Amino acid sequence: MHADPADSVAILTPDPADAGRSDGWQGPLDRLAAALAGAGIKAIPTPWTAHADDARELLDHPLVLPLLAWGYHLDHARWLHACRTWQDAGVRIANPAPILAANSDKRYLAALERQGIAIPPTRWTGRVDQAQVDAMFDDTGAERLIVKPVVSGGAWQTLRLRRGDRLDGAPEGAAMLQSYLPTIETEGETSLLFFDGRFSHAVNKRPVAGDFRIQSEFGGDYRAVVPAPEAVALAERVLAAAEAPLLYARIDLVPDADGRWRLMEAELIEPDLYLAQAPDAGAAFARAVGARLAASRLAATA
Repeated sequence: MHADPADSVAILTPDPADAGRSDGWQGPLDRLAAALAGAGIKAIPTPWTAHADDARELLDHPLVLPLLAWGYHLDHARWLHACRTWQDAGVRIANPAPILAANSDKRYLAALERQGIAIPPTRWTGRVDQAQVDAMFDDTGAERLIVKPVVSGGAWQTLRLRRGDRLDGAPEGAAMLQSYLPTIETEGETSLLFFDGRFSHAVNKRPVAGDFRIQSEFGGDYRAVVPAPEAVALAERVLAAAEAPLLYARIDLVPDADGRWRLMEAELIEPDLYLAQAPDAGAAFARAVGARLAASRLAATA
């Protein structure tokens, strides 16, 4: 089903003042725009920071997608303010503004763990220190730990430590300490993409030898895969725990040493949808967006 020829969506992009993200988002934008164009939908990019205080321009769009709102972790207070602004104004944004706010703090993983979702052994702290690192090693028996801020992105301020390493360059403020899963180096991280709750495709990401960061800017290798049924089942449980219908979700999983899948991230704000690896080049994503637009038109005429 094609959308109305007049349909367009706003795609939130990085702050123009963020020099570190001045052009890296153009490739993902092009892939998103091409997928949407195939369904007759025009993508209109606009910086998220331009609408943090005043949502009136976003109200002109039948749907707003924060898919490229990279860099929000560098000004988290402003991001939370923007989410409140959009919610209060009634901006038609997907995923919903309360989800965007909650998902920006990785402590959402603790809430999912309380609901029975398996994550790596993790501790949370208002400010990490050497004593906490040493205690985590003692209590878990882990050979390595990951330390990173609870508000982060792209491995920003993320450390991998061995027992005896000093906590140099530790995150400032709230942080998480997590047992490192060495399977990230041998099995990689598998990302499962869902649109309107339906599985679309999966991508396996592996770091270069000796590294643990799977992001493409660090040389990560990305390949389309058929996910294990157990991985799909866990991802579906994560989606079921969401408090609102999700237009899109990327669920990142890694198997532990016993082969048990564990949730690393549930990316619900600005995930790379890996449309370059999608067998349909993003047609399923475009159909989901088109369905939202059609529902919006129907509601407007009701």
